Amino acid sequence: MRTVEVSRFVRALPAEVERALTPAAVVEYEGSFEARSVEETDDGWVVDVGGAGVAFPLRFEAREDGLHYEQAGDGGPLARMETTLSLAPENEGTRVTATSTVAAGMPLAAVTDRIAAWKRKGELRRALRALDEDLS
Repeated sequence: MRTVEVSRFVRALPAEVERALTPAAVVEYEGSFEARSVEETDDGWVVDVGGAGVAFPLRFEAREDGLHYEQAGDGGPLARMETTLSLAPENEGTRVTATSTVAAGMPLAAVTDRIAAWKRKGELRRALRALDEDLS
């Protein structure tokens, strides 16, 4: 398993950022998959995502300072993926931090998990950039 973290200052107040970070928007911001459906549950949301011949659910839950989500079930591209988006007020905007842990679940984990983490870091950077552009 590998953990990656990216952070970005967004010129919008935390409440605005929180409203923009819907589960479907997070998936779209990352850019690798599309959100096909969103189901609200007692614990949060389940988003069915798909693209490039793969479909799987992501389970989201709201946290006091942001969102947490993870790949649910066995159909996803990774053996394990979970991510936390944290929001903190900074100056006259918000510091958004994305921390994700991934495991490819393939032989040579030292190599395959490193590649999965590298790809995941790119998705997180893309997501925070898209969020910033959406709120600008």
